[in-house]
Amino acid sequence: MQTIQLRKWTRAEYDRMIDAGLFHPEDRVELIDGDILAVTPQDSRHATALRQCTKALEEAFGAGFDVRPQLPLALEESSEPEPDLAVVPGSIADYRDAHPQSAALAVEVADSTLEFDREQKGSLYARAGIPEYWIVNLRDATLEVHREPQADPDAVFGWSFGNARYLAPGESVSPLMNPAVTIPVARLIP
Repeated sequence: MQTIQLRKWTRAEYDRMIDAGLFHPEDRVELIDGDILAVTPQDSRHATALRQCTKALEEAFGAGFDVRPQLPLALEESSEPEPDLAVVPGSIADYRDAHPQSAALAVEVADSTLEFDREQKGSLYARAGIPEYWIVNLRDATLEVHREPQADPDAVFGWSFGNARYLAPGESVSPLMNPAVTIPVARLIP
């Protein structure tokens, strides 16, 4: 029996497809480990959480960091995800000629995509060495804080986060890259 192989794409090929106009601006897609995936449309609650998180992280990080909503991260040759938020060092102008290759913090807002964000995106961000990954879990009204990327042969992409905390709206969180700041979880969950 013959096995079917899917064509894996590189980030360079993916970027050329975008430049050539194969995807329209309204096409929400991202490259995950060589696969081009359609991104789920946002409902009102997701959009509200995204705006709340953006404001909270901009205040928490301030100068010296750029909070990038739904913009590409050039993580590796086969992945260019667009997390709901990525906090990257530097300023907006630092990324005029190329997307950031890492982040201090990646954030996904999840409801219907919760399992994908935990397993696929979590493993991808851990493999890329992103030190901290948050999931604004709309389904359970919690903030999942994932830290300590480590090799994990059982994870989708061979990496996972070794430390996970699940915070309720009455609790607070401090980002690893700015531990002096405390963000109430209630500010992040609509």
